[in-house]
Amino acid sequence: MKAIKIKEVIIEPVNVPLDEPFKIAIGTKYSIENALITVVLENGIVGYGEAAPLEPINGENQATVLATLNSCIDFIKGKDVADYRAISATLRSVFWAQVTARCAVEMALLDAYTRVLDIPLYQFFGGAGNKAETDYTIDIVPPETAKVNAARLAAAGYTVLKTKVGKKLTDDIDRLLAIKEGAPACGLTIDANQGYSPCEAVHFIEEMGKNNIRPILFEQPVSRYDLAGMRFVKDHTSIPIGADESVFTSADAINVVRTGCADYINIKLMKSGIIEAMDIAAIARSANIKLMIGCMLETKLALGCSVHFAAGMGCFSHIDLDPHIDPELEPFTGGPDYRAPFYTLSPDLPGVGCVKR
Repeated sequence: MKAIKIKEVIIEPVNVPLDEPFKIAIGTKYSIENALITVVLENGIVGYGEAAPLEPINGENQATVLATLNSCIDFIKGKDVADYRAISATLRSVFWAQVTARCAVEMALLDAYTRVLDIPLYQFFGGAGNKAETDYTIDIVPPETAKVNAARLAAAGYTVLKTKVGKKLTDDIDRLLAIKEGAPACGLTIDANQGYSPCEAVHFIEEMGKNNIRPILFEQPVSRYDLAGMRFVKDHTSIPIGADESVFTSADAINVVRTGCADYINIKLMKSGIIEAMDIAAIARSANIKLMIGCMLETKLALGCSVHFAAGMGCFSHIDLDPHIDPELEPFTGGPDYRAPFYTLSPDLPGVGCVKR
């Protein structure tokens, strides 16, 4: 293919209010504060990439991401869009800690590249499928609210609900019971976001059992650095344990395999970048560790990219890509068609398929 160079690079903030604060064990977000990179090729094709930093998770915020992306402009301009891997490798060697910024660059390059090829992004990732079913997250709210939300989500068609835990054990149990009462037919996953010690996590599992609650997955029960502690939790329960914040890189994934501390690895493009995420998936699959895919607080663009990744690779046992933005406030149109709880990707829309409003 003839080289198609990048002619222009545009960086801008993306700010979208949330209807309700999003609370997890290690922080609260009141609005989406992301960044957008747009690459324009010499042939006029445009590619979009989004960075969705979550400071308690990856140490980045909108200001640091914008600064990183702006410092990359001169390096990216003039490069052949087909050299996305070489560009990614160079950026990683310099901005190794700014993973969400690097993810945005990779997303923009792959969006543009697959538009050049005139194929949807899921085909680039292997074309295993074009549909994905997601769960929906109920964050840390009072039991009465959780019950109402669970009933509403079950009525909307969701078959798996997720909730955050790790703040206070009694409140967490009360919320789980309320969700179970509101949506008794739904599967339930829980995410502690590193909120427990190993002994607390095992005690929490025991208390869930006393209340006849059996989640289908317990995500990141302990500190991301405490793989031995996570192994302790895994050894004391038959509930599958998922590693989330413990895995940012392929080296992290290898450590999870070595220690045998998790049954699942949760890939998030904003933790790893797209190229690294492909490597993590390969490591997990080779070690017979199941895969789930999750998200931060992204717009339709980055969520859509994750849907393409999961559907195209076809190796994800659990999908956690629930949208949190009012469709009227979305800065993009197009992309995956979302009719709860299913995403459907069009074979006729190249790239991610999103267009900026």
